Amino acid sequence: MQNLLSNIRIQINPKIYVKDPETSVLGKKIIEQSILLIDEIGFDNFTFKKLGEKIGSNESSIYRYFENKHKLLIYLSSWYWSWIEYQLVFGTSNVDDHFEKLKKGIIIITKKIEDDKTTDHINEAILNKIIITEFTKTLHTKEIDKENKEGFFLIYKRIINRMVLMVNDVNPDYKYAKSLVSTIVEGNLHQHFLKEHLKSITDCNDEISPSDFYINLIQKVLLN
Repeated sequence: MQNLLSNIRIQINPKIYVKDPETSVLGKKIIEQSILLIDEIGFDNFTFKKLGEKIGSNESSIYRYFENKHKLLIYLSSWYWSWIEYQLVFGTSNVDDHFEKLKKGIIIITKKIEDDKTTDHINEAILNKIIITEFTKTLHTKEIDKENKEGFFLIYKRIINRMVLMVNDVNPDYKYAKSLVSTIVEGNLHQHFLKEHLKSITDCNDEISPSDFYINLIQKVLLN
């Protein structure tokens, strides 16, 4: 699957950026170093000025790629979910049993992420940490409805709808497939956060993964 993924160029909604960062060395450096800097100091403390200092470039050069840091975070999250979507499509394409296909899909979405060596300028393991802690900041804004209409969250919603189809194949009579899947996809991020920072209020640990929890959940909900 990694060989297949390495030949695919991830497409991001062009309304999110001013100039496609994948088209230049500086653009790729902005993406690479923004991931490392956000992980280091957090999104709230992250600024283009600090990023410019880190990459040895003027702050104004970053604005030629992104209007503001909110759009940059949306770009990073869109890239992440697109990368997950490719894994979801390829990882479940040859699974015939409906429940096994759903289980495989949940594992892909909820597993601990490791760096994909086929993408030189993006460390997916670190990007995953950012998604866990910061993704809701792309959604919980006053601009959510406008940005949604412009298709900023199309990839994220597409992943959920792919999983909804899998749920419907397992149990077509279940009435709450969309709510179930959206709870799993976003709740997974929360469980990983709790596992690292608030361990006393989650059952997930080094022995029990979020994948284990959500597979158990769908078994109880869809098969009983």
